[in-house]
Amino acid sequence: MKEKISNNIQIKNKRATFDYELLDTFTAGIVLTGTEIKSIRLGKASLVDTFCIVEKGELWVKNMYIAEYFYGTYNNHVARRDRKLLLTKKELRKIDSAVRTTGFTIVPTKLFINEKGLAKLIIAIAKGKKEYDKRDSIKERDDRREMDRAFKR
Repeated sequence: MKEKISNNIQIKNKRATFDYELLDTFTAGIVLTGTEIKSIRLGKASLVDTFCIVEKGELWVKNMYIAEYFYGTYNNHVARRDRKLLLTKKELRKIDSAVRTTGFTIVPTKLFINEKGLAKLIIAIAKGKKEYDKRDSIKERDDRREMDRAFKR
């Protein structure tokens, strides 16, 4: 019998929802080495300052930090290397056409381990927010927090 794999790893890019308006999301697989997946399972990864680009019909995630595995030998991976994302051709075409229009970008929002034990990355087609949009987001968040406080009393 197979053992149940613990999949409570969820690394989020909290800054993405603040800086961008997320329009459409996709779940992509990631091409990783052995020590990279071990570090992710330990929760030693970060999506801060991470972005995606389309090159030659392939989607790549750039600047994603995965810490070196503590027990890794000379085969250990580089912490910030380009990693290929796995999507269907239809999804890649949709993302490529959206990014070609001015003002849109691809932002990684969440890294997680699925029920099969594979690392997945949720990416979003996003549009950058202006300064006043960010102020509106802060105001909505504060109002929601105040309403929750009043409701709990």
